[in-house]
Amino acid sequence: MGTLMSMTGFARESGTLPDGTAFAWELRSVNGRGLDLRLRLPNGQDALEPALREATGKRLRRGNVSATLTLKREERPKLSVDPAALEQALQLALALADRIRGSEAPRAEALLALPGVLRAEQAEPDEAQEAAKRAALATAYEKALAGLAAARQAEGAKLHAILSGLLDEIAALREAAAAEAAGQPEAQRARLLDQLAALLGENGHARIPPERLAQEVALLAQKSDVREELDRLAAHIEAARALLAAGEGAGRKLDFLTQEFVREANTLCSKSASVPLTRIGLDLKAAIERLREQAANVE
Repeated sequence: MGTLMSMTGFARESGTLPDGTAFAWELRSVNGRGLDLRLRLPNGQDALEPALREATGKRLRRGNVSATLTLKREERPKLSVDPAALEQALQLALALADRIRGSEAPRAEALLALPGVLRAEQAEPDEAQEAAKRAALATAYEKALAGLAAARQAEGAKLHAILSGLLDEIAALREAAAAEAAGQPEAQRARLLDQLAALLGENGHARIPPERLAQEVALLAQKSDVREELDRLAAHIEAARALLAAGEGAGRKLDFLTQEFVREANTLCSKSASVPLTRIGLDLKAAIERLREQAANVE
């Protein structure tokens, strides 16, 4: 039996880069018609995108996937003094102190607190280090992607059980419909005789030639014949079970097949000539709708 994959899952991968930067990948996926990857990357990490998209395409077939990367550098930036700014601030402070009698000489911490005197050192990016950083982040992304695939596989196993149960329910309703439909011709004949009796009086149908009566009953039976719909439903149930057994990549085919289920159930209800068969048809439509909703989550 193949592995059924869901399109719903979550995974997280975190760690620390060689330069001390802490990182975390968070991947989420939900159902979608195709594969749609939405990346949320910090500034300066756009170069990662092509590799991430390629890795995702190799691992997943369908689903709306969002991938978020967060970076946090614990190390505080190094500070340095701007000599020109410090000299200018010192000369202004000394000049002002000379003009004010009894004032103290300017203190070092006061000068350093002045805007522009202290500045954060901006290290020049090293291309080799940046390349190593991108490689480490891409490797971590692939690990997160593997975790997402595993989560989707686990969800797929649960989906397999749910879908199998719904197919069993639909098959049982189909059998009940077949048993009820077998009695429709006789029920229609009895109904027709009752209507004739109401119009023509007791034994009024005796005035009508038997062959004419049989012809009317045959026409009614033909209009309400649901054997074709029941046969097609049986074939669809068998095809759906085969898709579940095959597993991988069954989503699109299941989606199409559930539309065929709906079509046959609608036709069965429209042809129904009895209240019990109509009730079975409505139950059948409800079960098929649940099947359709669950199948929409299959990759």
